[in-house]
Amino acid sequence: MNSEELKEGKGSRKARGKAKTKKPQSPIPNPQSPIPNLDDWIEIGKIVAPQGLSGELRVYPNTDFPERFEEPGQRWLLYPGKTEPQPIELLTGRYIEGKNLYVITLAGVDNRNQAEELRDCRLFVPVSDRPQLGEDEYHVIDLIGLEVFLQTSGELVGTVVDVMAAGHDLLEVKLPELPASKQKQKTVLIPFVKEIVPVVDLPAHRIEINPPAGLLELATGS
Repeated sequence: MNSEELKEGKGSRKARGKAKTKKPQSPIPNPQSPIPNLDDWIEIGKIVAPQGLSGELRVYPNTDFPERFEEPGQRWLLYPGKTEPQPIELLTGRYIEGKNLYVITLAGVDNRNQAEELRDCRLFVPVSDRPQLGEDEYHVIDLIGLEVFLQTSGELVGTVVDVMAAGHDLLEVKLPELPASKQKQKTVLIPFVKEIVPVVDLPAHRIEINPPAGLLELATGS
């Protein structure tokens, strides 16, 4: 399943997507439940509760693009245990400050009972609906899994497994397996700025870095 987009700003690279530190815990899947094939979809949020009595819904977003919930139009809804998202019309949406939630209305959902039936449903858009990217902008799904190399030597550092939100966004890079006596941790955080990450080559599935002195040594115990 695809997560939402990550984009880069000018000067420093800027991630627009969810940091993994605050993701809600997913329920343990039922081994008898069908497994949806969502390769062609991007999840944008999960319905967590009704809002009031008139059919409004609270949504935990999995995107930093507010138009996903604020601009009316077609979205797709996946019920728990189902394998195919169903089209649904988004009518209105607004952001709730301080709670990291959107409140939305969907066509045909007119009261609290109908809203309650949608609890734990997930909202999607097609992969083809990803926003157009400008120069030096990237989608998160395109960065996860890229191999990371030292630009000066060509030595493999590891593989991007996540992006963390911080003052500057950080690439979480899983290091190659090393003897336990030589490795303090299994991942290293690489600031996603052009001075340190000068090359992102998507066709080659490759990132090149120039890390500051000591960064990798702290991770490997060298």
